[in-house]
Amino acid sequence: MASMRDIKRRRSSIQGTQQITKAMKLVSTVKLQRAKAGAERSRAYFNCMYETVGNILSKVGSVEHKFLVPGESTKKAVIVITSNRGLAGGYNSNVTKLITRHESWNKDDILVYAIGNKGRETLRRAGYHIQEELPEVIDEPAYMDALLLTNRLLEAFAKGEIGEIYLAYTAFKNTVSHEPKLMRLLPVDREIEQEDVSSGQKVIMNFEPEDEEALDLIIPKYITSLIYGALMEAVASENGARMQAMDNATSNAEEMINDLALKYNRARQGSITQELTEIIAGAEALG
Repeated sequence: MASMRDIKRRRSSIQGTQQITKAMKLVSTVKLQRAKAGAERSRAYFNCMYETVGNILSKVGSVEHKFLVPGESTKKAVIVITSNRGLAGGYNSNVTKLITRHESWNKDDILVYAIGNKGRETLRRAGYHIQEELPEVIDEPAYMDALLLTNRLLEAFAKGEIGEIYLAYTAFKNTVSHEPKLMRLLPVDREIEQEDVSSGQKVIMNFEPEDEEALDLIIPKYITSLIYGALMEAVASENGARMQAMDNATSNAEEMINDLALKYNRARQGSITQELTEIIAGAEALG
């Protein structure tokens, strides 16, 4: 059985850790409220752009466009959005598993654009090629960051350096629910079918200017909006996950402190009993 000094030292250490987890929970709670508001503001644009492009592509007929068919290259660019810090439960690992456990992907064909240090570290250890490291983007996401990344990716796609573009991130549903998602950005999926509200029939869409010119303008904005929306959702999910993790850690620390307090009291009681026994035995020996 551990000595009273050891138990007291361990309890003191856990109490110090508990103070840290409490503080981190409070910080994450404050950050979550701000990040949640940002995610909700961007979600309307995010969803509207996704539905609008899906609506357009379902009505373009036989239009052929470079953004609607896979490139010649077998390389896949994957934007992986994770955090720069840990202590967030399974938040980061759930995103990286989308890539490492994808059955049909060849590791040698994956080019990782890592937003966040944790995803970069995990995927690098797993043997994936890190094409770009963008840890600063996740700290304060901005639309311009998404735009610049989109421009670089589309340039690589146009040059034939990559044939597909994917986005791996965590969607924010509510404070306790976050869903890791893997979304293909290019080539744009035509399978999202929208129906004309009045007739319920598909209608062919006419473009002004020409369809190719219109898609050249719309699709880059579409990709930028999806990346920016994913960044905002990821920040909210990260803080929600960290708040939950720190809340669980605080509760676990409380249970350990209570258990150690019980052990300390038992050890103390045992020590007092032993001392009394020794005193009584000594008195009897003298008598």
